[in-house]
Amino acid sequence: MSDSCCNTSTTSDHHHAATMPTGSTNLLGGTGADDLTECVVMKGSTVSKAKAEAQGLYRDYNGERYWFCCAGCAPRFDADPTAYITA
Repeated sequence: MSDSCCNTSTTSDHHHAATMPTGSTNLLGGTGADDLTECVVMKGSTVSKAKAEAQGLYRDYNGERYWFCCAGCAPRFDADPTAYITA
């Protein structure tokens, strides 16, 4: 079973790219590759910082900002931030 907080399927072979290929269009709603980051909770999930901030899907912790791929990640991070930052 998948441990995804964002996906209800039991299996997933879907993988997110960490960077955008040259010449591609960012469909995540940000301003390009500089806007992209990885969700600290669901490793491998690409996040648009601008879109996450617009939806409140981020937390500031110890002077750093962390962005999430979905609403399910924020409560997991809130419960134990150090488990996700040091992982």
